[in-house]
Amino acid sequence: MQITFASYNIHKAVGLDRRRDPERILTVLREIDADVVALQEVDRRYGRRMAVLPLDAIHSGTDYVPVPLSMKPDSLGWHGNAILVRKGIDLVEAAPVPLPVLEPRGAIRADLSIEGRRLRVVGMHLDLSGIRRRHQVRSVLAHCSGCDARVPTVMMGDLNEWARHGGCLREFDGGWQVLAPGRSFPSRRPMATLDRIIVSAEWSVLGTGVHHSPLSAVGSDHLPVVASLSLPKI
Repeated sequence: MQITFASYNIHKAVGLDRRRDPERILTVLREIDADVVALQEVDRRYGRRMAVLPLDAIHSGTDYVPVPLSMKPDSLGWHGNAILVRKGIDLVEAAPVPLPVLEPRGAIRADLSIEGRRLRVVGMHLDLSGIRRRHQVRSVLAHCSGCDARVPTVMMGDLNEWARHGGCLREFDGGWQVLAPGRSFPSRRPMATLDRIIVSAEWSVLGTGVHHSPLSAVGSDHLPVVASLSLPKI
């Protein structure tokens, strides 16, 4: 079973031209055409934390359904994190993942069923502080270890980790493979691999990459990252 995953920090849909353009972000998502997408910075930071991607536009303009995780009526995600799944993928359960934070950061988990196979997806946006990032990764790993079922897992998001192999990436032991699809930040001239995808041992990696199109180059300060993965038959 082959599944494509993507992670995209959409910068509240404000592009390098300083315009907030939700339709541009939705077009980039259609370009990527992943099965499961983790988004960061999908809500405005202040006030009612309104979603910058209108829910009706997602339903009518894409093949995606947002995983219901919002704790606020006008928001799309949890602390700006959201997961979109292709229509036809079943949601088993979903929950926010508590993180030690001083600033508004977060993580979310969704257990999905695809062709009868259960898998777990975690989307996250980690802290600017290196020490706190390590604590946050430990919290995510502990949360997944405490789930009832042990299933193939994909973690992805803006880790804010500038180190290529060190920092918070050291928290992932030999049971995890940390993928660096490529330089994703800043989008105009990418220098850093801040956006990562981490997979459990059950997955085979078919390919990874950074989605660099004319729209994604200006739609956000990050570029989307993508991984094509497969699971063996049970």
